[in-house]
Amino acid sequence: MVGSETATGCVVESYGRRVLVSRPGAPDVRCKLRRRSLDVVAGDLVRIAVAAGDDEWSVLERMPRRNVLRRSDSRGRAESLAANLDQVAVVVAPIPSCDPFIVDRYVAGARQAGVDVLLVVNKADLPLPAGDLDFVGPLQAAGLPALHVSASTGAGLDQLVHRLTQRRSLFAGQSGVGKSSLLNALAGEALRATGALSAGSGEGRHTTVSSAILQTPWGEIADSPGVRDYAPPVVPLREVQHGYAEIEALAAGCRFLDCLHLREPHCAVRSAVDAGAVDARRYESYRRLLNLNRQLGERRGWGP
Repeated sequence: MVGSETATGCVVESYGRRVLVSRPGAPDVRCKLRRRSLDVVAGDLVRIAVAAGDDEWSVLERMPRRNVLRRSDSRGRAESLAANLDQVAVVVAPIPSCDPFIVDRYVAGARQAGVDVLLVVNKADLPLPAGDLDFVGPLQAAGLPALHVSASTGAGLDQLVHRLTQRRSLFAGQSGVGKSSLLNALAGEALRATGALSAGSGEGRHTTVSSAILQTPWGEIADSPGVRDYAPPVVPLREVQHGYAEIEALAAGCRFLDCLHLREPHCAVRSAVDAGAVDARRYESYRRLLNLNRQLGERRGWGP
């Protein structure tokens, strides 16, 4: 652009085809995406420009990403949620009861993206219904760290802040688990300021397939909307096991390199399930995700 001013910055909120970009040492600016093909979400580093005499900035390009967390839509197409993350904090609670299979899929999506996962068990002050959080133990046994906290009493929040310090952490979870209350307790004024800014833009809150970056004195929180369901992006069937650490660790012992751990002979994974060394529900979760991945792949034309 002749006579234009250029800058670089980080996308901190997304509103469809418009984004809010934070610039070092300068005020945040709202920008339009210059090309429809640009896939830009919260956390992306971008180059922006404004032409002389113009009052609106444009995103010219997205800089290379360290990682990106994605989901599949109902047609099997991948949608980006947030980029350049250090960890995904999956929030669960005893009330309302969580779907452990959705929790597994969040963990699988994060592992596919190469992002660390932290399980945050909220509402620790409430009585625990029998069996409702039994799925947490096998996840911890598979190497997933878990913290028990309460947004209402503040219990465990110091330990959570320690895990979030100097990191960009995306908070994800089903509707009703208290994620908003937890974010309010953690981010306080930063969260309220972001909400007011979004409302003032006339664009509404960030879209359902994007996230907002909240700045705190100790780290960055990427807030994603609560969902009823989540499916990781479609991958070749053999790669579905990457979302399940305990299954992937055993796969080398299978007779066949392309074993999907279903009905193949001499399968180390199924032998471990039969022996009780792998949680039966987690194995069923793997089977369900494998089937869902196959269905979504067929919808987008990958075939069997």
